[in-house]
Amino acid sequence: MADDSVKSEASAQQENDNTDNKSSPKTVSRNGEAAAEKQSLSKRQRKKLLKQQKWEEERDLRKQRRKERKQQRRLQRQNDHLEEEEGGETQNVRKRLRRDVKPSSLRLVVDCSFDDLMLIKDVRKLHKQIQRCYAENRRALHPVQFYLTSLGGQLRQSMDEKDKGWVNWKDISIKTEHYSEVVAKEELVYLTSDSPNVLEELDQKKAYVIGGLVDHNHHKGITFERAKELGIDHAQLPLSSFVKMNSRKVLAVNHVFEIILAYLEKGTWQEAFFTVLPQRKGAVAVDQDGTSLQEKEEEDSESDSDASDQADKRV
Repeated sequence: MADDSVKSEASAQQENDNTDNKSSPKTVSRNGEAAAEKQSLSKRQRKKLLKQQKWEEERDLRKQRRKERKQQRRLQRQNDHLEEEEGGETQNVRKRLRRDVKPSSLRLVVDCSFDDLMLIKDVRKLHKQIQRCYAENRRALHPVQFYLTSLGGQLRQSMDEKDKGWVNWKDISIKTEHYSEVVAKEELVYLTSDSPNVLEELDQKKAYVIGGLVDHNHHKGITFERAKELGIDHAQLPLSSFVKMNSRKVLAVNHVFEIILAYLEKGTWQEAFFTVLPQRKGAVAVDQDGTSLQEKEEEDSESDSDASDQADKRV
């Protein structure tokens, strides 16, 4: 009986070994095929396969994000609806203000005859300044009669390339002619910081010319010289009478334009200057005696301090 048991166990073991030996080559074959298939994939195919796997793994995350975006859009629509209801009164006020617009008979001319004196980068800066003038005049309370003269050359090319819609601009007279051929000489006043004449107030019958030049002071005094050559009136804005600045008094084309628009609306030069001048110019208000208000406050503070010291000494 013992011998039969041992023989039976040995037979069973041999069958198991045979089974293992039979299945092992198939397993090895499958693994080998998978490895061969993996090695046969190109780098791009492997990358695509990994990307597909990642996309499948993130399916639930994408679904959650879509749900969140949908909720956000719903909330935004609700908020917009509330703002529309609250902003109805504001919109009516804007409409009333627009009806209050009263165009001015004053003419502002941007002289573009300096095209050959500028680099293309400066011509593009001038183009942006003119765009700003146009936009500000369109929304001004008292828009002026806007003229653009001597348009051509690099500036015309820049406008054609960067802003093709300029040909459809409204409420502006664009001329290729020189301003002296468009407006009578006796009506012209050239605004230049080199003029000894100070502009006290604006004459609605005049046409004020702004030099369309961005030259970083390379051609200092050229607008003044041009005005004298043509025999037309010239003046500078009363900047020094109201403002003390850290930088030079030469202003960009759009700054001069906007200051005049602000003056027509507010009625005072000081308010006009401080409405328009950029902070980087370091503008400080000036008193009637020519002293800046900041300096006056410092002097008053020093005077009070000296008086206090003298009082302490007497005590």
